[in-house]
Amino acid sequence: MKKAFVFLATGFEETEAIGTVDVLRRGGIEAVTVSITGAKQVSGAHGVDVVADVLFTEADFSEADVLILPGGMPGSNNLNAFEPLKELLLEQYRKEKAIAAICAAPLVFGGLGLLKNRKATCYPSFEPKLIGATITDEAVVADGNVITGKGPGLVFDFALAIVAHLKGEAVAEEVAAGLLL
Repeated sequence: MKKAFVFLATGFEETEAIGTVDVLRRGGIEAVTVSITGAKQVSGAHGVDVVADVLFTEADFSEADVLILPGGMPGSNNLNAFEPLKELLLEQYRKEKAIAAICAAPLVFGGLGLLKNRKATCYPSFEPKLIGATITDEAVVADGNVITGKGPGLVFDFALAIVAHLKGEAVAEEVAAGLLL
């Protein structure tokens, strides 16, 4: 079974995190939520508390097929400030495995140099943080092993792009149909 890790920091965008997890699980992907805060309960940007499956320090990322960053503020900045996550993203990228970020969270990839010579999208006004990227206005951009999404209203497009990347277009279309998309 394909395995995805969705990272939760204080101030994460709830729709992007939970919506992505839901769509991935519908697609037969094991989606694990990971708190980087040191506590399993993490507060979202709009006051929704979520209990993560594991703490970052407890997780085994060796079988990760994709690492996913939901956006939101200050969640994206909190993800960006967490050095162990950035090291993990660099390792995943070097192995040519998938990484995905939506909304403001692609700023983490930009700061790590992971968007150089790649097309990417993000929430409007965060484009300057996507260092080295060719910015598009598309809802979702999949460029090789890097997937970026524009924002919360496009979470289904984002999550389905991840499903398509890991399991193929047919599975993504089946999940979309089940969601009436």
